[in-house]
Amino acid sequence: MTKDAGRVTGWWLFAGIVLGIAGILNIIYGIGAIGDATFFVNDAKYILGTLHTWGWITLIIGVIQLIAAFSLWSGGGFGRWIGIFAAAASSITALLSISAYPFWSLCVFALAIIVLYQLARPSSGGQGAY
Repeated sequence: MTKDAGRVTGWWLFAGIVLGIAGILNIIYGIGAIGDATFFVNDAKYILGTLHTWGWITLIIGVIQLIAAFSLWSGGGFGRWIGIFAAAASSITALLSISAYPFWSLCVFALAIIVLYQLARPSSGGQGAY
Protein backbone atom coordinates (compact mmCIF):
# COMPACT_ATOMS: atom_id res chain seq x y z
CA MET A 1 0.00 0.00 0.00
CA THR A 2 1.10 3.54 -0.59
CA LYS A 3 1.60 6.33 1.90
CA ASP A 4 -1.85 7.80 1.16
CA ALA A 5 -3.72 4.49 1.55
CA GLY A 6 -4.76 5.40 5.12
CA ARG A 7 -6.13 8.69 3.85
CA VAL A 8 -8.83 7.11 1.72
CA THR A 9 -11.90 8.37 3.53
CA GLY A 10 -15.45 9.05 2.49
CA TRP A 11 -14.41 12.40 1.05
CA TRP A 12 -11.68 10.82 -1.06
CA LEU A 13 -14.19 8.29 -2.27
CA PHE A 14 -16.56 11.16 -3.06
CA ALA A 15 -13.80 13.02 -4.93
CA GLY A 16 -13.06 9.85 -6.92
CA ILE A 17 -16.72 9.36 -7.78
CA VAL A 18 -17.11 12.99 -8.87
CA LEU A 19 -13.92 12.73 -10.96
CA GLY A 20 -15.21 9.51 -12.52
CA ILE A 21 -18.59 10.99 -13.39
CA ALA A 22 -16.99 14.19 -14.70
CA GLY A 23 -14.51 12.12 -16.72
CA ILE A 24 -17.27 10.08 -18.38
CA LEU A 25 -19.33 13.20 -19.11
CA ASN A 26 -16.29 15.03 -20.47
CA ILE A 27 -15.47 12.10 -22.74
CA ILE A 28 -19.04 12.07 -24.07
CA TYR A 29 -18.99 15.87 -24.45
CA GLY A 30 -15.62 15.73 -26.23
CA ILE A 31 -16.69 13.02 -28.65
CA GLY A 32 -19.90 14.95 -29.39
CA ALA A 33 -17.96 18.15 -30.04
CA ILE A 34 -15.45 16.44 -32.30
CA GLY A 35 -18.25 14.68 -34.22
CA ASP A 36 -20.35 17.85 -34.69
CA ALA A 37 -23.29 16.61 -32.63
CA THR A 38 -26.49 18.60 -32.95
CA PHE A 39 -27.04 19.26 -29.23
CA PHE A 40 -24.48 22.06 -29.10
CA VAL A 41 -25.57 25.68 -29.28
CA ASN A 42 -25.34 27.12 -32.77
CA ASP A 43 -22.99 30.08 -33.23
CA ALA A 44 -21.54 29.81 -29.72
CA LYS A 45 -18.46 31.98 -29.25
CA TYR A 46 -15.47 30.48 -27.53
CA ILE A 47 -12.66 32.51 -26.01
CA LEU A 48 -10.01 30.31 -27.59
CA GLY A 49 -10.42 28.04 -30.60
CA THR A 50 -13.49 26.37 -32.01
CA LEU A 51 -15.87 23.62 -30.94
CA HIS A 52 -13.50 20.96 -32.30
CA THR A 53 -10.59 22.38 -30.29
CA TRP A 54 -12.63 22.31 -27.09
CA GLY A 55 -13.84 18.82 -27.96
CA TRP A 56 -10.28 17.49 -28.04
CA ILE A 57 -9.29 19.38 -24.89
CA THR A 58 -12.35 18.09 -23.03
CA LEU A 59 -11.79 14.53 -24.25
CA ILE A 60 -8.18 14.53 -22.99
CA ILE A 61 -9.19 16.02 -19.62
CA GLY A 62 -11.94 13.38 -19.31
CA VAL A 63 -9.47 10.55 -19.81
CA ILE A 64 -7.11 12.07 -17.23
CA GLN A 65 -10.03 12.40 -14.79
CA LEU A 66 -10.90 8.72 -15.18
CA ILE A 67 -7.30 7.69 -14.57
CA ALA A 68 -7.22 9.86 -11.45
CA ALA A 69 -10.52 8.44 -10.20
CA PHE A 70 -9.34 4.83 -10.51
CA SER A 71 -6.07 5.69 -8.80
CA LEU A 72 -7.92 7.45 -5.95
CA TRP A 73 -10.14 4.43 -5.42
CA SER A 74 -7.08 2.22 -5.09
CA GLY A 75 -5.53 4.60 -2.53
CA GLY A 76 -2.69 5.79 -4.73
CA GLY A 77 -0.93 9.08 -4.12
CA PHE A 78 -0.60 9.35 -7.89
CA GLY A 79 -4.37 9.76 -8.12
CA ARG A 80 -4.29 12.62 -5.65
CA TRP A 81 -1.90 14.73 -7.72
CA ILE A 82 -3.39 13.79 -11.06
CA GLY A 83 -6.85 14.47 -9.59
CA ILE A 84 -5.75 17.93 -8.48
CA PHE A 85 -4.36 18.62 -11.96
CA ALA A 86 -7.47 17.26 -13.70
CA ALA A 87 -9.87 19.21 -11.47
CA ALA A 88 -7.89 22.42 -11.96
CA ALA A 89 -7.83 21.92 -15.74
CA SER A 90 -11.55 21.11 -15.73
CA SER A 91 -12.36 24.26 -13.76
CA ILE A 92 -10.34 26.42 -16.15
CA THR A 93 -11.95 24.93 -19.25
CA ALA A 94 -15.39 25.31 -17.67
CA LEU A 95 -14.79 29.01 -17.13
CA LEU A 96 -13.40 29.45 -20.64
CA SER A 97 -16.53 27.91 -22.15
CA ILE A 98 -18.97 29.82 -19.93
CA SER A 99 -20.25 31.95 -22.80
CA ALA A 100 -21.54 28.88 -24.64
CA TYR A 101 -23.03 26.99 -21.66
CA PRO A 102 -23.31 29.24 -18.59
CA PHE A 103 -25.25 26.97 -16.22
CA TRP A 104 -23.38 23.78 -17.15
CA SER A 105 -20.03 25.55 -16.88
CA LEU A 106 -20.82 26.90 -13.42
CA CYS A 107 -21.91 23.45 -12.21
CA VAL A 108 -18.73 21.80 -13.53
CA PHE A 109 -16.66 24.61 -12.01
CA ALA A 110 -18.30 24.16 -8.58
CA LEU A 111 -17.73 20.39 -8.59
CA ALA A 112 -14.11 20.86 -9.65
CA ILE A 113 -13.53 23.28 -6.77
CA ILE A 114 -15.03 20.77 -4.30
CA VAL A 115 -12.73 18.04 -5.63
CA LEU A 116 -9.73 20.39 -5.44
CA TYR A 117 -10.52 21.23 -1.84
CA GLN A 118 -10.92 17.62 -0.77
CA LEU A 119 -7.74 16.44 -2.47
CA ALA A 120 -5.55 19.39 -1.47
CA ARG A 121 -6.49 19.70 2.20
CA PRO A 122 -4.03 18.33 4.77
CA SER A 123 -4.49 14.83 6.10
CA SER A 124 -6.09 14.44 9.51
CA GLY A 125 -3.56 11.72 10.31
CA GLY A 126 -6.15 8.97 9.94
CA GLN A 127 -8.02 10.13 13.04
CA GLY A 128 -11.45 11.68 13.06
CA ALA A 129 -11.91 11.77 9.30
CA TYR A 130 -15.08 13.61 8.47
